[in-house]
Amino acid sequence: LLLPVAWGWMMPSTASGSRRRHAPATTLKMSDWSSFEALDDDDNDLLIDNKDYAEENDSQEYKAQVGASLEPPEIDDPRIVDPIQVPAGSQLELDEDTVLGVMSAMRQELGTLFGYQAENRGVGITGGVDYVELDGPCVVVRLKGRFWHERTTVLSRVSNYLQQRIPEIIEVSVEDPWQLTNEANEVW
Repeated sequence: LLLPVAWGWMMPSTASGSRRRHAPATTLKMSDWSSFEALDDDDNDLLIDNKDYAEENDSQEYKAQVGASLEPPEIDDPRIVDPIQVPAGSQLELDEDTVLGVMSAMRQELGTLFGYQAENRGVGITGGVDYVELDGPCVVVRLKGRFWHERTTVLSRVSNYLQQRIPEIIEVSVEDPWQLTNEANEVW
């Protein structure tokens, strides 16, 4: 049993008659949140994709109809390079024009990964991949839009496709690690 006193707490007398003193009580104050301010959210400038898309079990025609109403992802490279369609195991030279040509062919061959076809856009696949730069034997790309697969899987497939045709490439990476997040998949 503790008894309050002006300078702290005291236990009643013990069998020997001595009293023990304890530390003074601490008053707890609860916040009323009056000084709380909302944190500045840097994500306010992001546009979230809220469009309605066709369902997986809808007909191909309906998916294509919905997808035709959506713009395909733009390819952010002003140079127009013809697709270089060669089989896996080819030994192409590593330079920018070759990478751009192989990426152009890849967009067609791995078409189900990207939103370049109306049917894919119809079910919400609006993603695209762009060439950013060649950094020695490393290719840097940009993932944009919405993908059905995890973005790391898309990057892995792109990397595999390029490396199978241009064996000098030792790595394919994204310009910003945020592009591999789930949050990036929902930004339009």
